[in-house]
Amino acid sequence: MTPTLALSVATPLRIALRDDAVTSLRAEDASGDFGIRPGHADFLTVIGAGVVRWLGSAGHWRYAALRGGVLAVTGGRAVRIACREAVFGDDLASLQARVAAARAEALDAARRARAQGTQLHARAIRQLMRQLSGGADTPGLNTEDLQ
Repeated sequence: MTPTLALSVATPLRIALRDDAVTSLRAEDASGDFGIRPGHADFLTVIGAGVVRWLGSAGHWRYAALRGGVLAVTGGRAVRIACREAVFGDDLASLQARVAAARAEALDAARRARAQGTQLHARAIRQLMRQLSGGADTPGLNTEDLQ
């Protein structure tokens, strides 16, 4: 029987992946690309946003796009990754397309939120200006008291 690694990927909300039949894993940290095989020495590193890939017992590569995290190898058998977010796929090109689409959607949502915040701010300023100029029916508000 070929020795294997037990891989787990955790996000703040859940255990996103458990695979006990990994024969090889590749990832990248600040020092560059590296590989992990069964029997690897204990290892701890910070990984940036990027793709982790591993070879399962079925003989095909799987991929996970991660948004930064920590990778730990313990006992030469367990690989644990704790990350902010993980997206999984069996095809690197389609995974990259999904990640690009998710980034574009998040950017669009942020732009919409900024626009809504700006509109809300402008409405509040207009309302305040109306009240200060005496143009609104505001009982008890005297603009002389504000000076």
